[in-house]
Amino acid sequence: MTTRNAPIQPVILSGGAGTRLWPLSRKHFPKQLLPLTGELTLLQETARRLVDFSGSAVREPILVCNEAQRFMVAEQLKRVEAPKARILLEPVGRNTAPALTLAALDARQVADPLLLVMPADHLIPDPQAFHAAIEAGTELAREGNVITFGVVPTTAETGYGYIRRDGTGEGPSRAAKFVEKPDRATAQTYVDDGRYVWNSGIFLLRASVWLELLETHAPEMAAACMRAYEAGESDEPFYRISREAFASCPSDSIDYAVMERIAGEAGRLYVVPLAAGWSDVGGWRSLWEVLPKDDGGNVRRGDVYTHDARNSLLMAGQRCVAAVGVDNLIVVETADAVLVAHRDRAQDVKHIVEQMREDMREECEQHRRVFRPWGDYEGLDKGERFQVKRIVVKPGEALSLQMHHHRAEHWVVVRGTAKVTRGDETFIISENQSTYIPLGVKHRLENPGTIPLEIIEVQSGSYLGEDDIVRFDDVYGRGADAPPPKPAAQPSAERLVGGALWGGGRS
Repeated sequence: MTTRNAPIQPVILSGGAGTRLWPLSRKHFPKQLLPLTGELTLLQETARRLVDFSGSAVREPILVCNEAQRFMVAEQLKRVEAPKARILLEPVGRNTAPALTLAALDARQVADPLLLVMPADHLIPDPQAFHAAIEAGTELAREGNVITFGVVPTTAETGYGYIRRDGTGEGPSRAAKFVEKPDRATAQTYVDDGRYVWNSGIFLLRASVWLELLETHAPEMAAACMRAYEAGESDEPFYRISREAFASCPSDSIDYAVMERIAGEAGRLYVVPLAAGWSDVGGWRSLWEVLPKDDGGNVRRGDVYTHDARNSLLMAGQRCVAAVGVDNLIVVETADAVLVAHRDRAQDVKHIVEQMREDMREECEQHRRVFRPWGDYEGLDKGERFQVKRIVVKPGEALSLQMHHHRAEHWVVVRGTAKVTRGDETFIISENQSTYIPLGVKHRLENPGTIPLEIIEVQSGSYLGEDDIVRFDDVYGRGADAPPPKPAAQPSAERLVGGALWGGGRS
């Protein structure tokens, strides 16, 4: 296939640390997995973004995500009418430049398509305007140039980086310079100037061009990515990148590794203006700005009551939230945490998350409800020597065959039918029946029925951490675990004040 009719290869980069929208987003459940602005999650909206594109031929997307999030990503894509995606799994995070390189290497296995690089956590409410911008940059990209889409600024925003163009027209123009996030006064001069646009982080370029540029400007990264990709293994619908090889790869963003180095009058980087309502939903203030508001300027989600409240974002996840006489507040309630912040200081929530990580708080890592390929579980209660969880297993799914050194488990079926393996015996238990799994005994929980299986699990023992597990067999290809470490010290009473610390991911 010639480059003049090369198809568009969507590349979706699904990363993120889950800090700026805490407590709704977490490290293991970042914002792209959340339905922040409608029924679909940001990831699902991104996957559907080119469904109605009438321009060049479009391939099925390549999605790059963290290995730990693979089943949540795959499940979300199944639930929405979108093209089937090929999913590349990063064993460790190395920022966007290596992620794009892996996608480019994969895309180059079949011809040399145009890579349309899209972060999974952006909001673009006007897809037709986005499609028009793609068409405006396609010919230049096919000629070997690099296209970035610069968002026409609507306000003097200090939370975005900017790109200075060499012109002010509606068509493509050369990118003269990247500039960092400015202060308010500087941002206003950029808006008044007319040449500056927000840096969207969306790019269009041939796969071979990206690999060529990376080899020139970051050869060590290019070599490490090549080794990691070639040493990877297929595990449909995933492609697993080699952990050992990828761990040696330098970490850098697309902008720093390449784009800033090719900007300038003689460079190959062009900017296409984008006016499509774009937002990176980079914090609570950004979310407040894009969501519908009541007559008082409030965004209200969930079970929320207000009296004389104005210009606030109020979100209730589990309980009723009432706001009286407040202005410019962010209030976000989840099952295990509540955030209260001034709307102008919402970006500083990252400092709270940093403190919580220093204290090893699970609330910054994951929610009480944790998703697994077989279903999900939710922590309900916890004490010094016991823990209670609600476990839901999808029809036809099964947990791994496993055992624990330091805890026993009691299972009570409240809905559906459970197939239980316990040592050498296998048996069925139904609603209102229970069973006991002694310490040190191999066991497995399965759902042989056609409706979700719901059980209440009570764990008891000297140590309740989820690293106390030996896995013998797993239908999802998760490898056998190493022998468990010695029991860690239980959290102190002071650290438990304000919210229970739930254990790590159940396998």
